Amino acid sequence: MIREILKLGNPDLYEVSSPVTEEDKPALKTWVEDLHDTLMEYRRQYGAGRAVALPQIGIRKRVLYMFDGKPYVFINPQLVFPDEEKYVLMDDCMSFPGLCVRVERYRRVVIRYLDMDFQPQEMKLEGDYAELLQHEYDHLDGILATMRAVDNKSFFMEQMKREF
Repeated sequence: MIREILKLGNPDLYEVSSPVTEEDKPALKTWVEDLHDTLMEYRRQYGAGRAVALPQIGIRKRVLYMFDGKPYVFINPQLVFPDEEKYVLMDDCMSFPGLCVRVERYRRVVIRYLDMDFQPQEMKLEGDYAELLQHEYDHLDGILATMRAVDNKSFFMEQMKREF
């Protein structure tokens, strides 16, 4: 089911999400289907979007969903940064379409998580995907890209992003 994406300023976006537990397992499939449907609808409307966090649709549980030709579900993810190398980039978000924020992120991450069968997994990511998962992970802790702005002049409307 397509769910409403909470928008910038909604107080629920700033809350820390709880871990997924065994008791949540029956709801997990529906949550993931809702994340998929919502992401696909966002893509249809805006022509963008690669991932979404469960708190963005109002469910404060630690689940990330990414679709890049195939679905990826990250349950109770944890990020590890293998080195200190960072870079500055323009970040956008489905919770504030049209607004871009200059942020600093780690270039590489290791994400440890449970899959849909609650089996531990690990994935090493670099560049765009590392940034994407850091962005989505922040949603689990109630952090938006606007809160990670490099400075108070780091906000741009979408059409100005190309000029940056």
